[in-house]
Amino acid sequence: MTDRSGPLAPTQDDEEPGESPLVKDYMTEEVESLSPEATVGEAAELIAGPDGHSGYPVCDRRHVEGFVSAADLLLADDNSPVFTVMETDILVAHPEMKVDDAARVILRSGYERLPVVDDAGNLVGIISNTDVVRSQIERATPGKVRTLRQTLANIHGVAVSQERREVPLAKLTPTQNKVYADELEGRQYELERGLAEPLIVIDNAGTLYLADGHHRVLAASRAGIETMDAYVIVLDEPVELGMKRTAEQEGLDDLNDIEVIDYARHPLVETTERLQ
Repeated sequence: MTDRSGPLAPTQDDEEPGESPLVKDYMTEEVESLSPEATVGEAAELIAGPDGHSGYPVCDRRHVEGFVSAADLLLADDNSPVFTVMETDILVAHPEMKVDDAARVILRSGYERLPVVDDAGNLVGIISNTDVVRSQIERATPGKVRTLRQTLANIHGVAVSQERREVPLAKLTPTQNKVYADELEGRQYELERGLAEPLIVIDNAGTLYLADGHHRVLAASRAGIETMDAYVIVLDEPVELGMKRTAEQEGLDDLNDIEVIDYARHPLVETTERLQ
């Protein structure tokens, strides 16, 4: 058997530094693990619990020794120690590894989760197939934020800054008067699986204008979610925004003023009949 243990090193290509998202940007840092001395029964109870996953890293003082999955526990005695059934020849990722490379490993190996270890082999996080999908959905958002930030600074001649924070949906002023029902369903699906990308919001003297993410916000509101993650562009002084005038002209004060269009598809969605 080929030895697959040890961190998978970051690969080099022609991309500019910082353009490709890294594992450390999307991994979950708070990771539950099992001791090698834990029993098979304890491992089974953890996997079967309400927050259980299909498997867990096995660590001795944070150093990754192996991985135990539900399949490893089959037919094992409940009192046997985990180290007797765990996999020791495992794949692990490095925090500086590109998410694209982690995606390839997850796809080719069939594993749902990869432990993330530092140079000393200590557990620092875990990255899952869901994290990989989320990284692909979010990828364009930083570019959108950068472009909008520069545009606002150039047009209005004001200094702008950027924050990442949770914003209350009830405080948002929409700038789009309609959303499409089919797209809304897709955003609800993403929210249920933790895949929704952050919103883009402009903070203009305390008034929060929603610049991007109307379908996501409405889907979240319908699900009873009160706050969402957002890139917030903060203007250092109040300005007369074009989107403010748009909101006023359309009578948009809050999310209840957005119309859901259910008699037409989103303009980017084609039907097979139309394409033929």
